[in-house]
Amino acid sequence: MAPRPAPNVRVQAEDFDPGREQAQLTSDRRDIGALVSFIGLCRDENGALESLELEHYPGMAEAEIARVADQALERWPLQGLTVIHRYGRIPAGERIVLVIAAARSRADAFAAAEFLMDYLKTRAPFWKKERRADGASGDWVEAKSEDDNAAERWR
Repeated sequence: MAPRPAPNVRVQAEDFDPGREQAQLTSDRRDIGALVSFIGLCRDENGALESLELEHYPGMAEAEIARVADQALERWPLQGLTVIHRYGRIPAGERIVLVIAAARSRADAFAAAEFLMDYLKTRAPFWKKERRADGASGDWVEAKSEDDNAAERWR
């Protein structure tokens, strides 16, 4: 059996190129039968939101995401895994997060990607503050019960 791959986890301010990330994950690989990717975007909330400001603790956020990525690699036989999460000011329409799970089968790739996104939505150490389009002071984004309910299936 091949050794378990190390996850590619990054927390960064700058945008990412999903095509380049996919190409890096699959370059010279013939053992990958499925690639599932998820890109999370900043919504404008019907024109009310100008941007989100994402804060994190440097070092801690990367370590925690890497810990959960390792859990995904233990649970599913993945050939590769990339998780990128941005911080700082993210204007509406821009990318916030990327998860790419590579596996021999689509079921494993889909499950691992969903597991990671459920974690990122509920437990990743990021704090989001709204920047309103009308200039009014925005609120801190609260956790949603539907996200918590979705994450429960992995316990």
